[in-house]
Amino acid sequence: MKKRTIIVIGASTGGLDALKKLIGALPPDLAASVFVVWHIAPSGRGIVPDVLGRVTTIPVTNAYNGQLIQTNHIYIAPPDHHLLLEDGYVRVSRGPKENRFRPAIDPLFRSAAYIYGNQVIGVVLTGALDDGTAGLWTIKQRGGLALVQDPAEAEVPSMPESAIREVAVDYVLPIARLATTLTRLVGEDVPEAAPVSPADDKRTAIEIGIAAEAKALDTPIFEFGQLSPFTCPECHGVLTVLKEGTLSRFRCHTGHAYSADTLLASLTEAVEDRLYDAIRGMAESVMLMNHIGDHYAEANQPRQAAFYFQRAKEAEQRIDLVRRVALSQQTLSQENIDQPEPVADSPPAS
Repeated sequence: MKKRTIIVIGASTGGLDALKKLIGALPPDLAASVFVVWHIAPSGRGIVPDVLGRVTTIPVTNAYNGQLIQTNHIYIAPPDHHLLLEDGYVRVSRGPKENRFRPAIDPLFRSAAYIYGNQVIGVVLTGALDDGTAGLWTIKQRGGLALVQDPAEAEVPSMPESAIREVAVDYVLPIARLATTLTRLVGEDVPEAAPVSPADDKRTAIEIGIAAEAKALDTPIFEFGQLSPFTCPECHGVLTVLKEGTLSRFRCHTGHAYSADTLLASLTEAVEDRLYDAIRGMAESVMLMNHIGDHYAEANQPRQAAFYFQRAKEAEQRIDLVRRVALSQQTLSQENIDQPEPVADSPPAS
């Protein structure tokens, strides 16, 4: 009978320390292959293998395209590349970003579930927003197990909280207990998994293909959702809404993918950018009108000069209005929306 031999781990903000604790607590003879995505800047150096290699004797390497999957080995997604699993080997790609990241957690989880089904254990650690939730849902759908770091322990609890809220997770544990639980689960037999519908199977395969650099325009991803009124913050293409259980996700025709929470954060960030772009354009018009006014003043045409100086002054007032709006603009996500507004202390009774 099959065993659970595939462990996929996703982490973001605060994730390096969490990974060091988790990997360092795993036994040196772990009978599983471990795959890790940690959100890192595209220009970041691939330091994770060196850092994790100091806390374990299990081999830790940056994954490369076509690398064979071996038991008792830890594979790290290199910067600016998605890490995907195929049957017996890994694929490293520069497919479109998901949830604003490459590497992203969802493509790894999704591909692992598609290939290895109920042999997969997914682990979501500390991080902002909700990358990993949709992938963890797919792992559960295909008979795998879902483990989540206790949000109370996580440096940034948003990713664990999202997974707990949207997925029927199996374990919510602090790092120390996650390690012992993983060790125990790896040794257990895997029961038969429930079948997946052909439509879900096809959609998952298409999404993995997009992450693996297939042309999204050549895929029928639109068949699996409904066109939305929203546009992609990265390429401005129309977004299709995809449903998975209670989850709503979005994908554009060039392949970028967003959770609802990540899309909200991206759109509200874009509003601030556009407000400051408007301020820049208005400020340039003020400078130009003052320049023209100076020209008429030097030409001894005070009436025309006064007209342009007045219009410049009116534009400066409008700039102040837009600047106040920009300064009050906030990047929104479910985390800060759920936070109650601070309540002013009541004045003391007289």
